[in-house]
Amino acid sequence: MTTPRHGSETGERTPWLPPRWFVVLAWKVHRALFRLTGGRRGLWRARPERWGALRLTTTGRRSGQERSVIVGYLEDGPNLVTLAMNGWGEAEPAWWLNLQAQPRCEVQLADGPRHVVAHAATGEERSRLWDRWRTLDKDLDGLARRRPTETAVVVLEPAPASREP
Repeated sequence: MTTPRHGSETGERTPWLPPRWFVVLAWKVHRALFRLTGGRRGLWRARPERWGALRLTTTGRRSGQERSVIVGYLEDGPNLVTLAMNGWGEAEPAWWLNLQAQPRCEVQLADGPRHVVAHAATGEERSRLWDRWRTLDKDLDGLARRRPTETAVVVLEPAPASREP
């Protein structure tokens, strides 16, 4: 399912976004803050009334090298939930493309690391989780309309314990 790109097509208001250069600069500053403080700043726990920030480390689908990004998340029981968006830009984020190729990854939360396995929520699960995000971001539907394709809701489930001899 695709969503309309512009709110004018549906008669709804399209939320304002800062210019792309500003979004990219904000990401760079956030990552620099995380690095310069040795990870002590830049991540925070999700709460019922606000999303948190985690560092997601994937395996590059082409390079095979580790790639890290900081994304917003919410908790859903033992699972972590994020949205596969690239600052609401049109392209799919590289981290989501990497997870589709290799779903096992690691997340760094404010209280420590966790190994997880990613999947895209579908059907009722997607609807339920989208509604949870909507309670935290009143402009969510309008922002999603800016993208030419549906924004994936990504579920990060705890990875099963490895069975090494």
